[in-house]
Amino acid sequence: MWGKKRISAMLMAVIVGVSAGMSQTVTYAEPTTDNTAAATDAATQQALTPEQQAQQEEQNVYNMEVQSNGWENWPQGPGTYGEAAIVMDAGTGSILYAKNIDEHEYPASITKVLTSLVAFKYGKLTDNVTFSNDCISFMQPGDSSVGLKEGNVISLEQALYATLLASANEAAYAVAENVGTNAGHDYNWFIEQMNEECKKLGGNNSNFVNANGLHDDNHYTCARDMALIGREVWRYPEFTKICQNQSYTIPATATTEEHVFAQHHKMLIDVNKNYYEYAVAGKTGYTSNALSTLITMADNGNMKLVCVVLRTHGVHIYTDTRELFEYAFNNFQKVNVAEQKKPEGVKEFISAGESKEAQTLEKENLSGNEYHVQDDGYVLLPNGVEFSDVKHEVTDVDQKSGEGTIKYTYDGHEVGSATVVFTKSYLKKLSDEEKSGDSKSANVDNSENNKSSGGKHFIKQIESKIQKAWKLYQKKYYEKPLKVRRIIAAEEVLLVVLILAFIISLLRRRK
Repeated sequence: MWGKKRISAMLMAVIVGVSAGMSQTVTYAEPTTDNTAAATDAATQQALTPEQQAQQEEQNVYNMEVQSNGWENWPQGPGTYGEAAIVMDAGTGSILYAKNIDEHEYPASITKVLTSLVAFKYGKLTDNVTFSNDCISFMQPGDSSVGLKEGNVISLEQALYATLLASANEAAYAVAENVGTNAGHDYNWFIEQMNEECKKLGGNNSNFVNANGLHDDNHYTCARDMALIGREVWRYPEFTKICQNQSYTIPATATTEEHVFAQHHKMLIDVNKNYYEYAVAGKTGYTSNALSTLITMADNGNMKLVCVVLRTHGVHIYTDTRELFEYAFNNFQKVNVAEQKKPEGVKEFISAGESKEAQTLEKENLSGNEYHVQDDGYVLLPNGVEFSDVKHEVTDVDQKSGEGTIKYTYDGHEVGSATVVFTKSYLKKLSDEEKSGDSKSANVDNSENNKSSGGKHFIKQIESKIQKAWKLYQKKYYEKPLKVRRIIAAEEVLLVVLILAFIISLLRRRK
C-alpha cells in the first residue's frame, strides 16, 4: 500500500515542483497574454536607451535576494551587482555572507587560483616549465597573455607569477601540462586533480575542464566552492607572496626573452583608487559569458576572510568586494573558545597546526612547498551575541590520537571550530558506546531528528530536490531569447498534461 502511495506522492511532487515555478512562464502558452507581454516588452525596450537597459539590469541584480539577510539575528549585509557572492572565514570555513553561493557560474580566470593550488601541491617551484605547441596553439586574439612562446623554458615559480599576476593563459596551460608530466602523467591528469581537489575541500558544485578559465559551457563553479579553494591556497605562503607583487620580471635566458608584467588585481595595487589596505591576495577574471569575477583574501590583523563575487554586472566588482569585507569586519566579533568553559570531555584546546593530523599532512607534502594549517579555536559571532548562545557538537574523534574537532553553531549556522584533546574517560565512554551500538554517540548531532518520519519526510526530500533543480533551470531559462522561452513554456504545459494523464491512468488501474 505504501508503495502505491509513494508513487503517487512522487508524481504529485513533480507536478507541484513544475507548476510552482511555471507561474511566470505559463502565460506564454496563452496567445492573447503572450502577445500583450511581447508588446509591452518591446515598448519598454524601445523606451530605454542601451545605457538605461544596462542600469536596469544592474539594479535587478543588486536587488536579488541575499540569503544570509534572512538568517535570524544575523547582521544585514549589502546587496551586490554580482549574481553570487560569499564571505568566508579562512580559519574555520564559517560563512558570514551568502548570496546564491551554490549557483553554477562561470569562473573565468579565477580558475587560475585552483591551478596554482594544484601546482603548489604537486610541483616544485624550481622545476622547469617548457612551453609546447599545445601551450600556445589554443590562444585567440584578445586572450590574456604575456607573450611566452613555444620552446621557452622558465621555472614553475616564474610561470605562476605570469599566471596569477598577469593572468597569462599560456602560462596556466604550461603549468598544468608540465606539473602533470613531471608527476608521470599529463595535462588531463592535472585537470582531474583540479576537480578532485575541489571535491576534497567540500566543493560539490563545480566542474573544471581547463587550467586557465577560458570559456567552456561545461566549465563552471559556485561562490562557495571558490571560497573553499581560496581558503586552502592561502595556506601556501608562496601564493600571497606572488600576489603581493606590484610587478614582476622574467629575465632573458638562452631560451626566453625578457618579460615584464604588472599586477591586475586593483585592490592590491597601492597607487590605485581601488586599493584596499587589508587585501593580501586575489585574482581577477572576465569573459563575456562569465562577466566580471573576483576572489580576494583580506586580513585586518584579527580576521582572515575570503570574498568571492561572481557574474558582476557593470564596473562594481571592487566596490562590492570592499563593502562585503567592511560588512564582515564591522559586524562580527572573534571569540577565543579556549577562554570559555570547556565542553564535557575536553582536556585541552590545541591549535590546528599542533594536531597529529597537521603533522601527517606535513609529512605527506609531496612538493616540499611551505604549507601552514590555518588556525581555528574561535568563533565569529554577530556583535552583541553572547557565547552562551552558541551550541556545540563533536564532529569527529580520533581514538588513536585522542584528538578531535568541535563545531560551534549559532541559530543553526556554523560560526567556528576548535581542535581539542579529549580526556581518557571521555574516549573510553565513546569506545564503550560504539561497542554497545549506542545510537546517541557523542560525535553525532542529536539536536535534530535525522530519522525518516515516514512518507512525509520522503515527500519533503523529493520536493526539496525538485525546488533546487527548478531554481537552476529558471535561471538558465531567463537567459534565453523570448521566442525560445515561449516554446519551452508550451512544452512545459504539455509535460504537465501528460503527467496528469499518467497519474489518472494509474489511479484507474488501482481501482
